[in-house]
Amino acid sequence: MKNILLAVCGLSPQVITETLFALHQTSRTVDAIHIITTQLGKERILTTLLEPGSGKYFQYLHEYEREIRSIDFGPPTIHTLCDDRGREIPDIRDEADNERLLNLCLDLTFRFTKDPDTAVFFSVAGGRKTMSSCLALAAQMYGRSQDRLFHVLVSPEFENHPDFFFPPKVSRLLELRDEKGNPYLKETRYAEVTLVHLPFVSIRERLGEKYLKKPFDPATLMMSLVREDQVRLVVHLVQKKVIFRGLELDMMPARLALYAFFVLLKKECIRENPGCLRCTDCYLGLDEILTHHQKRIADLYRKLAGSRPLEEMSDSGILKLDADNFNMYKSRIRQDLLRGFGLYALKDIDIASVGKRPNTRYGIPLDKEKIEWVY
Repeated sequence: MKNILLAVCGLSPQVITETLFALHQTSRTVDAIHIITTQLGKERILTTLLEPGSGKYFQYLHEYEREIRSIDFGPPTIHTLCDDRGREIPDIRDEADNERLLNLCLDLTFRFTKDPDTAVFFSVAGGRKTMSSCLALAAQMYGRSQDRLFHVLVSPEFENHPDFFFPPKVSRLLELRDEKGNPYLKETRYAEVTLVHLPFVSIRERLGEKYLKKPFDPATLMMSLVREDQVRLVVHLVQKKVIFRGLELDMMPARLALYAFFVLLKKECIRENPGCLRCTDCYLGLDEILTHHQKRIADLYRKLAGSRPLEEMSDSGILKLDADNFNMYKSRIRQDLLRGFGLYALKDIDIASVGKRPNTRYGIPLDKEKIEWVY
């Protein structure tokens, strides 16, 4: 069985050697180390851990070389977050970066858990909280019985100390700081590095075969587990959320106003058509929306905006739609729905389009009998 350490890391690469040490203390061997990090995190790993001759990782190997085997760890096993153009991201700054992080965690977890002869040790000790959360979520999606989720606890006085990477066999003095910032000396033999096993519930065994052929987003995986006799879409204006097959999604008021408008069009369609899913009679062209329905969309937005004074609301954007910001809102609504309900839900509940420009019309595909409106 090949053991793979899959860890997240920020600007404190000490967590990698501390995790190695903690695993070693519990007689767990590691055959390969894969790290998920940012550009700045990668640079810190290369200069502090993997610098030839002086890297702390090599010092760790030297001290424990008689007790551990060779480990596959180097630049090729450092996985750096990249933007849509392939440029490495220096830090996780917004929701888009966080989504890229989650996708990377899912992709690597899917890849390493696909081989039955591997065991994956997920380490959530490093990086931002969002990094550990994403890796833990990936473990819950694809983890198996032989995989483990770990955290590492280090004595507070030694944690994040720039010169502490693991307890060396020969203890040495480090200058520490007390709560008031006063310096004092303490031997590294007093440092405690503890491996904490975190139980987690995996949904892998409940996933259908097609969901184990390639990685999917969490919303799609969770949606695949929902078993309902009837699929329902609920737009809840009071709670400012969209509910589909039991999953809930909060949406920004401007986007929800436009989405609610299209849902209302479908719900209010007077045509009796048993094949509503394939009918597009309630779909509208952009010119008609901008010319005849702007006020209704604006009224929905004002209702969602609550007690905010009208004079404080922008007279552009959702209150004054044009072709450009309509497409922008439509794109962001799609991203919201994808994030909340997964790829396979889009065919039913996304704002779909039919026809070629300039005769394109827009609407919701889902059967109106499966739509509920709460206001």
